[in-house]
Amino acid sequence: MSFKDMVAQDIHRVFLNLAEYGEPRTVIYDGNVYADIPVVLRGIKEDTREQRMDDHVQGLYIATDIMHCSLSDIGGVLPEKGTRIRISDADKPEYYHEYYVANSTIAMGMVRAELEAYDE
Repeated sequence: MSFKDMVAQDIHRVFLNLAEYGEPRTVIYDGNVYADIPVVLRGIKEDTREQRMDDHVQGLYIATDIMHCSLSDIGGVLPEKGTRIRISDADKPEYYHEYYVANSTIAMGMVRAELEAYDE
């Protein structure tokens, strides 16, 4: 068994284990609903947004979160930069957070997507 095979087996048993790191979330991307898939979502920073001269809205911030999930759990599709993605809240599954994909990569069957959202 190769190292890549071992990692592929460990994606759900270790990295996305619902008893430890992962949480069941519903992800909506590109018109498809992926219900109750194991996701690790963590917020990494909140920063002031760039304000243009004609923009008079104050008090908004850009929140950046990182999502990890299995590529197979989201239909084998890597979220593209600039597209929207909606992820259910861990505490209130009927509520969804809407993000823009800032960057996404895949390594050994795991998706790492940097997500941005405006926050007050």
